[in-house]
Amino acid sequence: MIFLYLFITFFEIGLFGFGGGYGMLSLIQGEVVHRWGWMTTSEFTDIVAISQMTPGPIGINSATYCGYTAIHNAGYGEGMSMLGSFLATFALVLPSLILMILIAKMFLKYMHTPAVESVFAGLRPAVVGLLAAATLLLCTKENFSTPAENPWQFWISVFLFLATFVGTKVLKINPIKMIALAGFAGLLLLY
Repeated sequence: MIFLYLFITFFEIGLFGFGGGYGMLSLIQGEVVHRWGWMTTSEFTDIVAISQMTPGPIGINSATYCGYTAIHNAGYGEGMSMLGSFLATFALVLPSLILMILIAKMFLKYMHTPAVESVFAGLRPAVVGLLAAATLLLCTKENFSTPAENPWQFWISVFLFLATFVGTKVLKINPIKMIALAGFAGLLLLY
C-alpha cells in the first residue's frame, strides 16, 4: 500500500510544486516527514544536502532519495527501495510531462494575451513564498541546534548560513564553490 501512497503523494507534489525544485522542498517535507512520517526531519535534511550536491534538478533528486528512504524505512529490501526511488521520481515528473504536452500549443498561441500574463503575474509572488517556506522549514534545531543545547554549533551554523548567503548574493561566488567551502568549514568547525 505504501507504493500507492508514495506514487499519489509525489504525483500531487509534481502537480502543485510551482517554482521548481526549491519550491517543492517544503511540499515534499510536509508530506514525507509530517504527514506520512516516512522519515525524520534529520533524514530529510540529509536528503536535501545530497540532492544539492548531486547533478540534476533538486526536486527530482529529492524525490528519488525520498522514495528510496521511505520504502527502506518501511522495512523493504534494496530492490524494493530502488523501485520506490523510480516510482517517486516518475510520479513527480509525470504531471509536468502531461501538462507540458497539453499546454505547449495553447501557451504558444495565447502567451501574449492579458489573461495569461495576469496568471503569471499572480504566480510570481507565490513562487517566492514557496522558496521562502523551503528556507524557513530547513531552519530547524536539527540543522542549527539551539543556543541552549549547543551554542558552538548554533552560532557556527548561523555564521555559515549568513556567510553563504552573503557569498552567493553579494560577492557573487559560484554556489558550487560555496557549498564546498561551507562543507569544509563545517567539518573543521563543528567536529
